[in-house]
Amino acid sequence: MQFLSEFLEQAKACDLYRRTVTCDPVAPGHVRINGQTYLLLSSNNYLGLTHHPELQQAAVKATLTYGTGSGGSRLTTGTHPLFDELEPALARFKGTEAALVFNTGYMANLGVISALAGPDDVIFSDEWNHASIIDGCRLSRAQTVIYRHADMADLHGLLQGTVCRGKRLIATDGVFSMDGDIAPLPAIADLAEKYHALLIVDDAHATGVLGPGGQGTAAHFGIKHKVQVQIGTLSKALGAEGGFVAGSKELIEYIKNKARSFIFSTALAPATIAAALAALRQLSAGPDMVNKLSENANYVRSLLQAAGMPVPGGVTPIIPIMVGEAGAAVRLADELYKQGIIITAIRPPTVPCGTSRLRLTVITAHERDELRQAVETITARARQFGMVVG
Repeated sequence: MQFLSEFLEQAKACDLYRRTVTCDPVAPGHVRINGQTYLLLSSNNYLGLTHHPELQQAAVKATLTYGTGSGGSRLTTGTHPLFDELEPALARFKGTEAALVFNTGYMANLGVISALAGPDDVIFSDEWNHASIIDGCRLSRAQTVIYRHADMADLHGLLQGTVCRGKRLIATDGVFSMDGDIAPLPAIADLAEKYHALLIVDDAHATGVLGPGGQGTAAHFGIKHKVQVQIGTLSKALGAEGGFVAGSKELIEYIKNKARSFIFSTALAPATIAAALAALRQLSAGPDMVNKLSENANYVRSLLQAAGMPVPGGVTPIIPIMVGEAGAAVRLADELYKQGIIITAIRPPTVPCGTSRLRLTVITAHERDELRQAVETITARARQFGMVVG
């Protein structure tokens, strides 16, 4: 089929071609490829829990006890007893009445947004929101109004000036996945209250990262009571797999009966549920993990900025090194790969044209010495590309 080859050739010509690389995760911050060990600076395994013995043992025990798969959707095959532990634990963690687990964070956003909004409604969405929010808005068939990234004056004007026959909803990432900046949630919540809008916050990159004990963006700002719908993930900081929505009991019952991505999906495997439960226990017992993550992030960001690297300010473990053109980002990532460092080159359409970057992420398992050495290598190679401004 000619259109397939034409698309692929065009992607290669524009430095936008993507491929998978098989790697063996030997530790939270390291992978092995063709016998060589690499420092992994592109993982969302923020707390390094994927290799924690408690999570591994919980997953093995659940598999031996309950088998490898769930066998069907929860509404037809039945809810696994581990869900009856995990969902209340997630609700306590988020400070809500109830929670509901989805198979992925992507499916959570698709299911929740399309269940809550319809053709008569208007969704106000930050222009840098994750693709899962964007696709949830499209699937809902609601009118979607895009506001400039974190621009509260723009959001205010759009809320004021947009005619709506039904419900208003505001959807935003808590922590934006490509820049690592935090949504101005208190101001968004005030506008939501003023214009009677339902507020949906996707905390995929804030769960286990921001707030006391990693409770998320709303907890970070102390406004949990102002956010009606909190989306989260089990797949990043919690070291397992899946997504969830947390809110009132009535909201969760509604979602359970309306969200197609929940109703029509085979449930998660017992091992995955057990691993997520173990992760929550670890986070509750050792909230200092979140502080260690913040310390590592601040350390790397300050080193990069001191070296004159084009790195914006921030406090999260997502640190974008701004490059500009896609080709330059790919070449720098390839050069770092040769030096034993994996950092992903992020290019359009994930980010706007001209804003390609290396998306560096740090985790708790990274040691200071290896982070310092990595920054020295990154700076030296970037200087070859004329990127260092200091």
